This record gives sequence, structure tokens and C-alpha cells, in this order.
Amino acid sequence: MVGYLIRRLGQALLVVAGVVTLTFVIMRLVPGDPAVAYAGPKATPEQLAAARERFGLDDPLAVQLVAYLRDLLTGDWGTSLHSRRPVLDDLALAFPASLELVGSALVIAVAVGLPVGVLAARFKTKFPDFVVRVGSMLAVSFPVFWLALAVQTIFATGLGWFPVAGEYDGDLDTTSPLTLWTNITVVDALITGNWPILTSTLWHLVLPALVVAAYPAGVIAQLTRAALIEESTQDHARLARALGFRESTILTRFSLRAALNPVLALVALVFAYSIVNGFLVEAIFNWPGLGRYATASIRSHDTPAIAGVTLLVAVVYVLANLVVDLLQGVVDPRARAR
Repeated sequence: MVGYLIRRLGQALLVVAGVVTLTFVIMRLVPGDPAVAYAGPKATPEQLAAARERFGLDDPLAVQLVAYLRDLLTGDWGTSLHSRRPVLDDLALAFPASLELVGSALVIAVAVGLPVGVLAARFKTKFPDFVVRVGSMLAVSFPVFWLALAVQTIFATGLGWFPVAGEYDGDLDTTSPLTLWTNITVVDALITGNWPILTSTLWHLVLPALVVAAYPAGVIAQLTRAALIEESTQDHARLARALGFRESTILTRFSLRAALNPVLALVALVFAYSIVNGFLVEAIFNWPGLGRYATASIRSHDTPAIAGVTLLVAVVYVLANLVVDLLQGVVDPRARAR
């Protein structure tokens, strides 16, 4: 297990190093001058020269790359050109809200997709299987922005069952101010016992979380069904069937554990995908996460901030895959040999 862990850590570091290098190159190839974006379009030549010196833009590309890597390792991810604050500080404020949204969506996706996939495998080629396959196909096929606008129009604007937008009722900042510990509103409200903000946040979270959960829930259901059907044809399943075990017992007791390996790997993939996919959902529901920060950064040609968002998503993806690799090694010892 130790050797397996070392191999996976080495691979993760190589991926991060590649992403960092690629991000730096893209930053330098994007049209526009960061010095102009920082100093302003009416800046004097002296102000532009000072800005270029501050960001090292006149140095050779190799020197800039080494400086960029050194700064990243020391926690300096650059200064945002539109907020004028360290990018890492901005990300520390924006990412927890995205993590709150995507984490809630993945909990919903796993809680729905896994049992639904088991149900489809249990009744393969029958009506429940047909319903699950059609439903999961629709969940995967709908564009996330269309689904977000549809549920917002129907359940928020039309029926008035849920809030239209925002993370919680803004009036609560005056009547029930929240003490921040983790910048994740639900967690901070639980820690401090701020029930008005907790209730409001959960209520605001329902619609955007369901929208973000639609795609991963559909994919998880489809993959769980396929993996269970494949496992049910293996020798161990046939032996259990010959011994008189019921089909539902064979699926849940003998086949599900082995079928979880590809599902775990999928969860890691859809986690990082959902963070990026959630940018549109955040914009539609005015959720204060990475999506809003990335949108403002793109509008202002803020390359350090854009690079910071890109790097953060890549690191999250790598870490999620690393965790899943370790879980796979625990669940199925055969995975350690790969």
C-alpha cells in the first residue's frame, strides 16, 4: 500500500507541474498586456514601465517561469488586476462557496445515482430499467444553463417555492450576522449555531444544487448499472446464484463492492467537472463562488486571477483523483498492482 501511495503521489505531482507550466504559457500567449490591465488604459509610459517591472514582464520567458514556480511554492499566486488583492486571498473567499454548492450536489448525485443504478441492474430490460435509462439520459443531455433557467423559472419565479438567487437572505447580515470560520456558510452557521442563516442557506441551496447534481447523478446511475450487470456475470455471482441466493442479494452483497471501483473514479472526474460546470449555475443563481470571480476576471483580462482559478481547479481534480485512487486500493487490492 505504501508503494502504491508513493506512485500515485508522484503521478499527481507530475500532473500539477504540467498544469502549472501550461497555465503559465497560456498566460503569456493570451492577447493583451497585463501591465496595461493593471495600470489602466490611460497610464503614462512611466506607470506602464513600473507595472512591467513589478510583474517581471521584461525578463526572459524562462526566468519568468522560474519566478512563477517559486512564487507558487511560497504561496504567492500573484495579484489580481481587478481586485488589487492577492489572488490566493480572493480564491480563499470564492472557493468555499463553490465547494459548498458542488459538495451538496455530489451528495445528492451519489444518494440518487447509486441506488437508482442498482435498481436498473436488478430489473434489467424491464420497465424500471427503461425509466432509469431514459431519466439518466435526459439528466446527462440537458444543457446545465437551460436546466438552471427552467427550474428557476418554474420553482422560484412561477411557484415561489424557493428563492430566486443568492446564497442566503441578505437582511440576515443585519439581524443575524455570521461569524466566519471556514467561509463555508453552512458549516460556519452550524459551528456558531446561527440557525436563521443555516435555514436560509439550505433553502437557497436546493435549486442550484439539484441543477449541478443532474449530470453526475445520471452518469453515476448509468455506470453503476453497467458495472453491476457486468459483475453479475462473473464466476462469483454465478456461484452465489447456484447456491440459491436471491438476485438482489447477489447484486448488493457480492457484486456492488467490486462495481464501486469505476464509480469512485467517476466521482473524482465529475467533482472537478462540476466545479467548472457550476460556473454557469453560479452566474444564473448569483451564487458567490468561483464562477462569479472567474467571470469578473475574464471581463477585465485579469490573467493572474484566471490562472489562479485554472490552477485551483486542476489541483482539486488531482487531489480528488488521488483520494479515489487510495480508496480504490482499500476497496479492491487488485487496484494496487496497476
